[in-house]
Amino acid sequence: QVQLVESGGGLVQAGDSLRLSCVASGRTFSSYFMGWFRQAPGKEREFVAAISLSGIKTRYTDSVKGRVTISRDNAKNTIYLQMNNLKPEDTAVYYCAAKPAPSIVVPITGYDYWGQGTQVTVSS
Repeated sequence: QVQLVESGGGLVQAGDSLRLSCVASGRTFSSYFMGWFRQAPGKEREFVAAISLSGIKTRYTDSVKGRVTISRDNAKNTIYLQMNNLKPEDTAVYYCAAKPAPSIVVPITGYDYWGQGTQVTVSS
């Protein structure tokens, strides 16, 4: 089992940048696919980005491609979400999630463990 704690959210203006972090407990962090999801008010939670065990492979939802980068540091049990050129439509609670291997491709569904979320608010 793994426990996840997100941080780094806040209130920013459109065009600004933020970096979210998620620290995982446990000694098997490198055996989990990791992902970021978000949920805006009145909407369902949606996939944002995911990363492979080694960090080599990544996947992104179309609306954030080119603006967002997911990365991981297995030595620190941490993943990051660097978000640039933020837009008001990026406003949401952002959740970190973990899914144990194996999987042939980086998964965008079926995550088993979730953090408590961190609020990102982008003003226009």
